[in-house]
Amino acid sequence: MFLLMEIAMNISAHGGTLVQQIVNEETARRLHRDAEKMPSITLSEREQCDVEMIGLGAYSPLMGFMGERDFHAVCDSMHRVNGTVWPVPITCSVDRSTASRIHFSQQVALRDERGRLLAVLTVEEKYEHDKTKEARLVYKTDSIEHPGVAVVMQQGEVCLSGPIEVLPRNEELPFARYYLTPAQTREEFARRGWRTVVAFQTRNPIHRAHEYLTKCALEICDGLLIHPLVGPTQPGDIPADVRMQCYEILIEKYYNPKHTLLAVMPAAMRYAGPREAILHAIVRQNYGCTHFIVGRDHAGVGKYYGTYDAQLIFNELKPGELLITPLMFEHSTWCNQCEGMVSAKTCPHGEDAKVFLSGTKVRELLKKGERPPMEFTRPEVADLLIRAMKTSS
Repeated sequence: MFLLMEIAMNISAHGGTLVQQIVNEETARRLHRDAEKMPSITLSEREQCDVEMIGLGAYSPLMGFMGERDFHAVCDSMHRVNGTVWPVPITCSVDRSTASRIHFSQQVALRDERGRLLAVLTVEEKYEHDKTKEARLVYKTDSIEHPGVAVVMQQGEVCLSGPIEVLPRNEELPFARYYLTPAQTREEFARRGWRTVVAFQTRNPIHRAHEYLTKCALEICDGLLIHPLVGPTQPGDIPADVRMQCYEILIEKYYNPKHTLLAVMPAAMRYAGPREAILHAIVRQNYGCTHFIVGRDHAGVGKYYGTYDAQLIFNELKPGELLITPLMFEHSTWCNQCEGMVSAKTCPHGEDAKVFLSGTKVRELLKKGERPPMEFTRPEVADLLIRAMKTSS
């Protein structure tokens, strides 16, 4: 077993150390008592997810919310002040009135909208939240039509920074069977004897093109981690519980279970396109993966980013700044003449030979109770989505 652990954990966490900020039960009881006398902040959904990701170690080496120098360095250069690659600010913001009542070195209770204590922040800094700068440099737009920018603009005017102590989740976890921490995925990779593991980020049901590229990646790696994001997404996206059913049935029927692992990532979507692709790669390195699939329009939304910008941004990094290896894939589709999944690299035939459906067309078919062609999506997945749409209507 010791040898297997050495094999699976040969990729270090980002920054060199897997940081885990979840406290033990004894400390949690003390924090619950002390929190009654602390000022409280109600976190947004995104901030709640960030607390969880920091606690789990998924955002290693972060131990809390970023300070002012890191905020500006990340926006300006995609690096923290110490030189570590980091693509998006991780911040906790409040309005000016709340900020005026909080002092340096003070502990603050971080709660959700139901008043549940999630973590305790020890305040080291208070600084102006330059939301316009964050929007323009990180999201490449300051339009509030962009869902990620809309969240930023709704945040507070003052950021609080400092380390956090995260309380363990005692309530029933969503998708508990698949809720694995970075330490646990690393242990599972070791148990399975996987030397190389490729991660697939998804916030949608997996259709045939996704299936194709994950299996191509699996041909060069020992294992595949299908790692759906289950935090908040934008309205209109398929709900996480429906997507999870789709992943389960696909893995059962079309993937080799000896080489495939399904686990959830409790992060929120930022829709930051290229910058978020880097963040997703860092997170998967922390989960112990050695390779990461980057497809077209990764983490994109609307027309804000070029089709392959999320791949090109990796060229801006110096060798060794990320240990995980990105695997770049072009757009794939079914070709009737080739009789299989293809990309522009592998197929000489024109668009008239391809089975391509827009997202709008797929939704129209599903709403009418009609399956899209099997060359586009597996029939079992189509049936699940049809049932889900009928239930929600």
